[in-house]
Amino acid sequence: MFAIPEQFSNATKASLDSQFALFSALTSKTFEGVEKLVELNISTARSTLEDSSAAARQLLGAKDPQEFFSLTASQAQPNAEKALSYSRQLASIATGTGAEFSKAAESQIVEANRKVISLVDEVSKNAPAGSESFVAAVKTAISNANAGYEQFSKTSKQAVEALESNMNAAVSQFSATAAKAGNAASAATAAAAA
Repeated sequence: MFAIPEQFSNATKASLDSQFALFSALTSKTFEGVEKLVELNISTARSTLEDSSAAARQLLGAKDPQEFFSLTASQAQPNAEKALSYSRQLASIATGTGAEFSKAAESQIVEANRKVISLVDEVSKNAPAGSESFVAAVKTAISNANAGYEQFSKTSKQAVEALESNMNAAVSQFSATAAKAGNAASAATAAAAA
């Protein structure tokens, strides 16, 4: 008779340990993602400052308006490419961090479900006669919860893939538009110079 409270006590301890492990894993992944984001922003800010200084020196050194506009047009394409590169890196960090979150959560959820099912099996061995339908209902509820989680996980992964696909399409479209604009500006400058 005393085995059941002891089993629940052990299960509670295991559940708390599992929750703490999940919290620790998610905290670690959050800090890693923030660290990558800070590094990206610092390197981008440094690069942008250097490029802006160089561009300003070039523009101030222009001898006439045509050269000024030619320099301005020539800087449009590299700036657009840098913005695209930043966007891709940012999306990569976000996607990677999200994937790490999912992986950590999935492993903890699988382990917690295994422990709950094990507890239910152990308790059902010592359950009084006539409680079989209750034990079957609990197992069915756990099975349904697992199926719901798996469907949610699958849907979330599909949403992330669709978001990545849409972002890649938008980046490609923006890149093509920026290239056309840069080429048109260069052509206009060349025509004005002639």
